[in-house]
Amino acid sequence: MKEFVEFIARHLVEDPDQVNVIEDENEKGSVFKLSVGEHDLGRVVGKDGRTARSLRTLLTAVSARKGKRATLEIMNGSRK
Repeated sequence: MKEFVEFIARHLVEDPDQVNVIEDENEKGSVFKLSVGEHDLGRVVGKDGRTARSLRTLLTAVSARKGKRATLEIMNGSRK
């Protein structure tokens, strides 16, 4: 799943080398923390948050098919 999030994010941004995904697992599921470069944050969030919602929907659908729960947090790369 981490690779799935990285793959999509790397194709949305101008600087794919700054994409970083950390997966934190707990008893309720997984939390994926996606960080990108500051100048790419708008590309990942999208207009009116549409891209971020689409990413979260995809992640939820893929994780549900695997019988798991997943949450996506998007943050500025300077807060890794």
